[in-house]
Amino acid sequence: MPSGPPPPIAWAPDHQIRLLDQTLLPGEERYILLDHIEQMAEAISLLRVRGAPLIGIAAAMGVASAARRLGAAATRHGVDYDCRMLRATRPTAVNLAWALGRMQSRAATVAEGLPLGESMVAEAQAIWDEDRLMCDRIGDAGLPLVPEGATVLTHCNAGALATGGIGTALAPVYRAHAAGRKVQVVADETRPLLQGSRLTAWELTRAGIPTTVIADGMAASRLRLGDIACVIVGADRIAANGDVANKIGTYGVALAAQAHGVPFYVAAPRSTFDSATPDGAAIPIEERHPDEIRRHGGAAARQTTPPEAAVWNPAFDVTPAALIRGYITDAGLLTRMELHRLA
Repeated sequence: MPSGPPPPIAWAPDHQIRLLDQTLLPGEERYILLDHIEQMAEAISLLRVRGAPLIGIAAAMGVASAARRLGAAATRHGVDYDCRMLRATRPTAVNLAWALGRMQSRAATVAEGLPLGESMVAEAQAIWDEDRLMCDRIGDAGLPLVPEGATVLTHCNAGALATGGIGTALAPVYRAHAAGRKVQVVADETRPLLQGSRLTAWELTRAGIPTTVIADGMAASRLRLGDIACVIVGADRIAANGDVANKIGTYGVALAAQAHGVPFYVAAPRSTFDSATPDGAAIPIEERHPDEIRRHGGAAARQTTPPEAAVWNPAFDVTPAALIRGYITDAGLLTRMELHRLA
């Protein structure tokens, strides 16, 4: 029988955190143990752990692990320092700052002289547990969008490898599959780091869900065929006006979906909605190392771009709210005009 993907993160003995190194998938399923906060910062920066909800969970667990290891020597100042370090690793995903803000707020409630460690662990676990429930609710809210025989197109990876549960964009697909519906997914390759072909296809095929991988430039042609029921993607930050920052290439898929009359949906938990950011223009967009493009497959791979050519490598783009049919949230399927219900 097909099995789903393994949990991408777990607590481990001796105050360690166990991570599935997602940079090695699908070729190798390797787990790493993190002992220190600097290792968590590196893992987030290098995308060993990724996905907006999951990096928030991982960062919170990293702060908790550090505080528990220090025992009575742990302080609020130390928690604040660790949170500042981790917050700087990925500026676009608002879940990271949201989760770390919760850790700092919880630390501030612990009376002076009392150990912080167990309180930090409890808060990190609560963030994880809440995300798992939010994923389930997103799946339930999006289930009507995935009827019997539906084909869903997605971009990047917003499944179990990116969250604390069954995912955001893939949650309705998993719910439909569990309900016995024959559904399938078309997964954009998602250049330059191939999260669609490496990760989305890996976890879906392990779950027994038929998956077809296409190169990013093929999405418009596939939408034109007329066999795509809907597009569902995740999000790293959703501004107050409904504009969405997601993996680079999402904007182009949204434009193609609109041109061919295919509904385009964004799936995300409440923690991804950022009322403090007015619109997409105000979302900070992370730019990553040029070698991700210059060397296909990473810095150790062969060079595919002449050294004289400049490289522009934003990790995300912004899809305007006008292109989005609806938002699949843990509060239900909402239109742009209904987002105030999340406040």
